[in-house]
Amino acid sequence: MRRWMRIAACLAASAAVSAASADTIDIDGVKRSYTAQLPAKRLVPLVVVLHGKTQRGADMAARTAWPQVAKREGFAVVFPDGLNHAWADARTRAGPALRGPPPGTDDVAFIARLVEKLVANGTADPKRVYVAGISNGGAMAMTLVCARADLFAAGASVIMNLTDEAAITCHPSRPLPMLLMNSTADPLVPYEGGRGSSYFAADGFWSTEETLAFWRKLNGCETDDGEMTGLPDRAPADQSTVTRITSRCPTGHDVVLYRINKGGHRMPGFSSDARFPKVATGLLGPQNGDIDGAETIWTFFSQFP
Repeated sequence: MRRWMRIAACLAASAAVSAASADTIDIDGVKRSYTAQLPAKRLVPLVVVLHGKTQRGADMAARTAWPQVAKREGFAVVFPDGLNHAWADARTRAGPALRGPPPGTDDVAFIARLVEKLVANGTADPKRVYVAGISNGGAMAMTLVCARADLFAAGASVIMNLTDEAAITCHPSRPLPMLLMNSTADPLVPYEGGRGSSYFAADGFWSTEETLAFWRKLNGCETDDGEMTGLPDRAPADQSTVTRITSRCPTGHDVVLYRINKGGHRMPGFSSDARFPKVATGLLGPQNGDIDGAETIWTFFSQFP
């Protein structure tokens, strides 16, 4: 039964992607590409979804539930493409053998221009624009929240922690609600910080607890955990569980962590996030199936403003 549910989800994803359109935007003479799924309605919420390193926007559209959630809830979703399949976030140490964007790439300008375009043409409600990213895209999402908090209503980062470089340059113009979703057995971005066990891992990551404390401080929250809730183990075969940890923050400054216990460097979801699931599990660890990342993030985003 679960197999057929996954097949149905894949078919639904394909149908949703086919309704999307590809386009480009010029940033300092460089054509930057993106795929957008836009509803017929005007002035709707907009979610910018940022892929991980080695991926494209199309991978986020095909292997996450964002297209289905957007169609059901009536919001616009855009999947931009990083140059060289990567984002120029605030870090400079990207790990061995993984090429980053060309020198001088300004991805803050790219995403800002893209948001401004969709606001200017009447698609997006400027008060309901959100940014979410996974891995390198999660680092880019935090970089955008730090640099252009004026554009967004909330942000989310999946399987990524801060570094000294990212933190020292982070001066948001206002507090923004922030969701983190990190895994305790991540071989690339270690939950406890430092350098992961994978050959492709970079060094210098903060721990998730330090990253969570950073956002709590920026948002004027209390330093200790709020409520800690173990979520139902709906997929026992994945050998991982989820704990939701909230914060005591001023109204509208929420900071929440979804801790994926024994999960890998994967986007939680009800269908596979990889073309070759067994290979991905061997390289990146298990994918949690108790929650869906896109569904969970949208439920958080939809509270704000």
